[in-house]
Amino acid sequence: MKALLVIDMQKSVFTTPRYDKDGVINRINNLASIVRDENGLVIFIQHNGSVEEDMNQGSKGWEIIDELNVVDNDIKITKTACDSFFKTDLESILKEYKVKDVIITGAVTELCVDTTFRSCLSKELNVTMISDGHTTGDREHLKANLIIQHHNWTWKNIIIPNTNIEVVKTNELITQLKALHKSNDERHIQIK
Repeated sequence: MKALLVIDMQKSVFTTPRYDKDGVINRINNLASIVRDENGLVIFIQHNGSVEEDMNQGSKGWEIIDELNVVDNDIKITKTACDSFFKTDLESILKEYKVKDVIITGAVTELCVDTTFRSCLSKELNVTMISDGHTTGDREHLKANLIIQHHNWTWKNIIIPNTNIEVVKTNELITQLKALHKSNDERHIQIK
């Protein structure tokens, strides 16, 4: 089973301009729809931060942005650190559903997205990072598009034995999933 992680796509995060916001949102919505159709999990992870940042649980800024399609069967997890596994139920949920393949999207590239990616690898999960499915903002020392480009390159070059790491664009993964679905349908027909 596959799980799509949607990290920190919250209203407060998007009070700061984020690179390719609309494109990232559309790609996450498309992926979530396909993952649901394939009986995978869609897991929205929300950061519970400070009152000053309007990121405290239950606040308006803590809410998932309105543009994302969230359905009743989706799972929501609240975290307090950049690592989506740190003192959350994420690992137990993935084990309960026998998830070995995780797809990662969300915000902010160099913080919560990167930290969660690396944590997945330490837990020996196969990870597909959606190279055009994560976003960040400009920093004093580096523009957002370069931060994203740098992290995509880094993730492609990480070595973890016996773990599959892919960094692909949304349309590439959708093509892979559709081909896998078609192959499974054909195999199911042959078995009958």
